[in-house]
Amino acid sequence: MIKLGVTSCFMYPDLGRTVFGAKSLCYIEKDMANYLSRPGVMPILIPDLEESGLGEFLEELDGIVLEGGSDIAPQTFGEEPIENGRWPGDPYRDEYELKILDYAIRNNKPVFGICRGLQLLNVYFGGTLYQDIATQVPDAMIHRDAIIYDQLNHDISFTHGKLLERLHSDEPVMKVNTIHHQAIKDLGKNLTVQATSDNGRFIEAFTWDKARPGKVIGVQWHPEFFYNSKEKLIDEEKVYSHFLSYL
Repeated sequence: MIKLGVTSCFMYPDLGRTVFGAKSLCYIEKDMANYLSRPGVMPILIPDLEESGLGEFLEELDGIVLEGGSDIAPQTFGEEPIENGRWPGDPYRDEYELKILDYAIRNNKPVFGICRGLQLLNVYFGGTLYQDIATQVPDAMIHRDAIIYDQLNHDISFTHGKLLERLHSDEPVMKVNTIHHQAIKDLGKNLTVQATSDNGRFIEAFTWDKARPGKVIGVQWHPEFFYNSKEKLIDEEKVYSHFLSYL
């Protein structure tokens, strides 16, 4: 059985919440759990452990998934918040996930970053982000709509000759969902762009050059939500299946 660690989303203490209002909660989003689960693969939530116990827990995992969720805090990539701090991000989660990611990279474990996960990988490797696309790139296409949410899609272009183009070479549609308002600004070190959108303006996927192609990979879209799309999208299984081949 493959033990696939999934980094946690957090809900912080909120006394207005009826259940566990004074406590922090760790969770996996339901569609993510369903997407990652399959015969022989067991997604396991990585809890917010004290550092003394974290290494032993991570040692038992075969690979790591960085799931989506809250923004990356600007301070995490060396910037001050724009717009009077309108998008403060989640510095606590950043610190928690960066420790896990650093362990995975140093110990040669496969890593799959999804949406926020791609952004965190980019920051880990020295890159930066747009804090808000609409503010900082006002003529960009719309990448997030809170009302239609996972029904917002756009076309992507795969980098010629690279892994993702090869995986999707037989598909007639090059379209993915888009549910993010942050995006890669400066690409991190030793990362190879695998896909772009908006005529090349935004990076939609990359791989890390220091590992075999796809062993450390990030995608900006949410493949776990593809099942719900009213439009035809790329095959959400191909990247994940390739990632699993390293576990």
